[in-house]
Amino acid sequence: MTTESDTFERVRMLLAGELVPASPRPAATVALVRDGVDGLEVYLLRRVRGMSFAAGMHVFPGGSVDPADRQDRDVGAQVGWVGPGPDWWAGRFSTEEALAGALVSAAVRETFEEAGVLLAGPSAELLVDDVSGDDWEAERVALEGGRQSLSQLLLRRGLLLRADLLAPVAHWITPEIEPKRFDTRFFVAALPERQLCRDVGTEADRRLWIRPEEALSSGLTIMPPTEAVLTDLAGHPDVASALHADREITAVLPRVEVDGDRITLVM
Repeated sequence: MTTESDTFERVRMLLAGELVPASPRPAATVALVRDGVDGLEVYLLRRVRGMSFAAGMHVFPGGSVDPADRQDRDVGAQVGWVGPGPDWWAGRFSTEEALAGALVSAAVRETFEEAGVLLAGPSAELLVDDVSGDDWEAERVALEGGRQSLSQLLLRRGLLLRADLLAPVAHWITPEIEPKRFDTRFFVAALPERQLCRDVGTEADRRLWIRPEEALSSGLTIMPPTEAVLTDLAGHPDVASALHADREITAVLPRVEVDGDRITLVM
């Protein structure tokens, strides 16, 4: 466990040039949204306490880009892709095309692993109706355990990756002071009409659909990147508006400032 004294020592070393910041790992996070009775709703998970990163925090489904996500894009000619291609995502997220494709694959994979929702379908017009049965759960567990890749799952099931259900929202990089760092692209995605989020995986102990403005005002434990995305989503009345908003994606890297015995992150 990192103590307050540990944090101050890391800050001192960082500011003195004695600490080499950890390299941030590419990651993808997805804010799943749906149209509720009173407006737009977003899906949040509370990470279990004791985890090495963001323990006890309410977050969106997401995680690091895996080697298989990069390999998936290498077989992109075989895996059908509906919607903007990797070149478009590379432009929006200011990165190379190969990583952009891997980020989209990671976004779709993590959404299935952590929420039981699969952003895929048999055609450009159709989506998977129900992925809640025992056979689909076995697929999810195999994907989560690294025993298959997303491309293997989609190819065997005859499905296309539905990048058209996703939109770019934000880009945040974990502060240099943190021992575990991520270079995270945030997506917003429409919940497929006939799918439901499921209580799957072991990383969360609470799951909820909530209006973004309520999440911001109800005292939930959230980090600055999550707060920023929730603030963005609170400005949209419905899913269509959130997906089609014209956003300027700029990388945010908070820096550390020290004032006496206080450490402040400046955006």
